[in-house]
Amino acid sequence: MKLHIKNMVCDRCILVVKQQLENLGFRAEAINLGAAVVEPEPDAAQLSAIGSAFKILGFELIDNEKDRLVAQIKSLIIEKIHHSDLTDSHLVFSQYLSTKIHKDYAYLSRVFSEAEDVTIEKFIIQQKIEKVKELLQYGELNLNEIAWKMNYSSSAHLSAQFKSITGLTPSQFKASGLAQRKPIDKI
Repeated sequence: MKLHIKNMVCDRCILVVKQQLENLGFRAEAINLGAAVVEPEPDAAQLSAIGSAFKILGFELIDNEKDRLVAQIKSLIIEKIHHSDLTDSHLVFSQYLSTKIHKDYAYLSRVFSEAEDVTIEKFIIQQKIEKVKELLQYGELNLNEIAWKMNYSSSAHLSAQFKSITGLTPSQFKASGLAQRKPIDKI
C-alpha cells in the first residue's frame, strides 16, 4: 500500500519515516519524499496508529487526492531546489511538474493555489530564497556564484528578488549574522 505523507522535505525525514514504520511492524518497500510503499497492507486501526505516530514527528498522512497532488508538487520543487544542482539545465518548472505528474500545468497551478493561497511560482521563489539564505550563511560562495548555482539570470536579479521577499539585500542579510531562515516545511 502506498502512503502519502505530508511534510517530508529531506533525507532525514525519509530515515525517520522508515524507522517509525519499522517500529510499527511494517516494511518500507519504497520510500521517497512524500510517499512510502509499505508491506503488509495496514488495516484501518493500523493506519490510524501510523497517522498518530507520524503526527508526533511532524508528519501527516494524506488521504485526499488534491492534498496528495499539492504535496507531490511541493516535494518535487523542494527536491529540485534543495537537493539537486540547478546549474545543469535551464529548468522550466511548469514543464518539469507537468512531465513528472502527468497533468496539465494549468490544472496543477489552480489546485495548488486554491489549497495553499500562493501560486506555484511564488512557492518556488520562496524556496529558492531560503536556499540562497543557506548558501549565504555558509559563506563559501559569492553572490555571483550563488546566482549561477540557483539558476538566476544575474546577481542583480537574485538581489532584487531576495530584497522583495526578505526586505534585506543579500549583503545586509549576511552582515546581520542572524539566522532568519525558515524551515522548508513551513514555507
